Amino acid sequence: MKIAIYPGTFDPVTLGHLDIIIRASKLVDQLVIGVLTNISKKTVFTVEERVQFLHRVLKENNLEGKIKIESFNGLLVDFAKAHNASFIVRGLRAVTDFDYELQLAQTNHVMVPEIDTVFFTTRLEYSYLSSSTVREIASFGGDIKQFVPECIVQSVYDKYKAIGSV
Repeated sequence: MKIAIYPGTFDPVTLGHLDIIIRASKLVDQLVIGVLTNISKKTVFTVEERVQFLHRVLKENNLEGKIKIESFNGLLVDFAKAHNASFIVRGLRAVTDFDYELQLAQTNHVMVPEIDTVFFTTRLEYSYLSSSTVREIASFGGDIKQFVPECIVQSVYDKYKAIGSV
C-alpha cells in the first residue's frame, strides 16, 4: 500500500491546498493530511477547527475515501514513519518556497532515508495564494470566496467576528 503524508498548518485550508490534495491523492492508495500544531507559528484557527475545515472540504469534494486527516506535533518524519508513508508531499508556489522546502526535504532524508519528498508545483491560478493572504483579507472583511473552498467561507468570517477583527 502506497501512503503519502501531506503536512501543513492549513490556517485556513485554501483552494491551492485543495488542488494539491486532489492531485496527490491520485498517486497513492492513501493520503494522510497531517495538520501541524506548530509552536513557532501563531495560528488564528485551533487545530480542531483546521481539522474540521478539512473534513468539510473533503466531504464537499467527494474525497473522503482514501484521504485521512490527523493532527500532529513533533517531527514530520516521525509522523510519516508512524503511518508507514513512502513519501511526503509538499507544494511549491515560487522559487523562494523551493529554497526552504529543499532544506527541509534534505534534512528529512538524512533523518529517514527511506522516506522521500515529492514536490507539486502550484497551478498558475494559485501561485500567489497563501493562508496568510486569506487571513489578512478576511480580517478586514474582504471577499475570500475565490481563495478558499465555499464550505468554510462563513466559518472564516465568523472566526474573525468572534475575535473582533472585522
